[in-house]
Amino acid sequence: MTKQTFIKGTLILIVAGFITKILGFINRIVVARLIGEEGVGLYMMAVPTLVLAITITQFGLPVAISKLVAEAEATGDKRRVKKILVVSLSVTGTLSIIFTPALILLAPLLSETLFTDARTYYPLLAIAPVVPIVAISSVIRGYFQGKQNMKPAAISQVIEQVVRITLVAAFTKAFLPYGIEYAAAGAMLSAVIGELMSLLYMLFMFKFKKRFRLRSKFFHYIGEGKQTFNDLMRIAVPTTGSRMIGSIAWFFEPIVVAQSLALAGVATSLATRQYGELVGFALPLVFLPSFITYSLSTALVPAISEAAAKKNTLLIEHRLQQALRLCFATGGIALVVLYVFAEPLMLLMYGNSNSAIYIKVIAPFILFYYFQGPLQATLQALDLAKAAMINSFIGAFVKTGAIFLLASQPGLGIMGAALAIVIGFVLVTLLHMSTIMKVLSYTIYVREYAKGIVIIVGCVLLGNWMMDHLLLTFGTISRTLIFISILTIIYTLLLTVFGLVKREEFARIPFLNKLLK
Repeated sequence: MTKQTFIKGTLILIVAGFITKILGFINRIVVARLIGEEGVGLYMMAVPTLVLAITITQFGLPVAISKLVAEAEATGDKRRVKKILVVSLSVTGTLSIIFTPALILLAPLLSETLFTDARTYYPLLAIAPVVPIVAISSVIRGYFQGKQNMKPAAISQVIEQVVRITLVAAFTKAFLPYGIEYAAAGAMLSAVIGELMSLLYMLFMFKFKKRFRLRSKFFHYIGEGKQTFNDLMRIAVPTTGSRMIGSIAWFFEPIVVAQSLALAGVATSLATRQYGELVGFALPLVFLPSFITYSLSTALVPAISEAAAKKNTLLIEHRLQQALRLCFATGGIALVVLYVFAEPLMLLMYGNSNSAIYIKVIAPFILFYYFQGPLQATLQALDLAKAAMINSFIGAFVKTGAIFLLASQPGLGIMGAALAIVIGFVLVTLLHMSTIMKVLSYTIYVREYAKGIVIIVGCVLLGNWMMDHLLLTFGTISRTLIFISILTIIYTLLLTVFGLVKREEFARIPFLNKLLK
């Protein structure tokens, strides 16, 4: 089996993440144009349930399997690798047997009582088949990652999105004559089939690459797998904790929003449309650059773990400073582009700019969200995962309460939900930073961040001036892309001039390395 170095594996995941994000946006644009804001609202109300079902079914096992398989591979223990796979499949299989019928039986209660919109029933039903699919794919994904072969997982992500985009238009058009709720269910069904195709690819790669017979003595390995089960749970339970907090909070979010808007006197159909604009249109664009910080966070864990093992606190601080500075640099241009070009971007992608106001409210605070990944990775590397989980719980609790308090105000409505989301991720980031500063002698270089803020504000002002005064004879798409390109170049030059991005960091990018030599 092909094994990649850490850097190569990380780059593979970054490329796959970028492609997946772009394809995901295309999928959202297709869905939005076919079923509109109200249909997207129904779809997005069901998505948190999908994510929660996936989180429960996976139970943190991909990370646990990856770690244990890597340890077994290091000692050449093929028997242990097989035992890990057998026990893991037993756990996820049992969970899927429980939660698949539970999801079907609970769909009427969720749609009519909690979501306050009975039309979510069909999208919720369409989710159910994904549970057993994820049960198997999570085990195989963890196995490949443990083998340090990132290609199957990366390619499977791309396959899932390609299949989803290929089918979503056909399914939504086919079901739309029966009602918007059926069209939303069709969009959800295309996602399920995408997951199935992704699984089939990984099954093929697993069968092609493995060097043992999995079915041989399957139940025998289950019988003697108590220690393996305990090893898996020791890693999986804490990993699941943080994810469960986020998934449960996201599950309750549309419920709290719907109930709050009802208290504010907003009609059900209007509330669904507004929620679709916020969560289906605005937030995906705001969080688009997060795949970069996610990849950076993934690379940060082993780097800081190694420094911590050597008790090199100066190196730990240096790595974190470097990570946050790069997050600031990439997040800063995202902030500028989102704030200045919110309306044309929404108009180009979805045919209307109704959700642009939410982007303008959230964008000024988005750097806090981008910082959150590296800070959480640092806590995990320093064996402070429990503290990170507690911080996440506090943030989720406060966010949910803020949604109820703010969204129920007639003068705020759905804008209150947007403000509550900001409060949530700002609070978690500040809590993470506070926890780190308690265990590390961390220095915040105020002058550097002040320079960065000045650059960001200057680029925002320049961008607004360009939009108001430079009337180019190009179409909206060309004009927006030209302005974004100009701002990006100016922003990058200013970062370099003020020393916020170092020349040697540019040199690490392969194609720029050749130019700089």
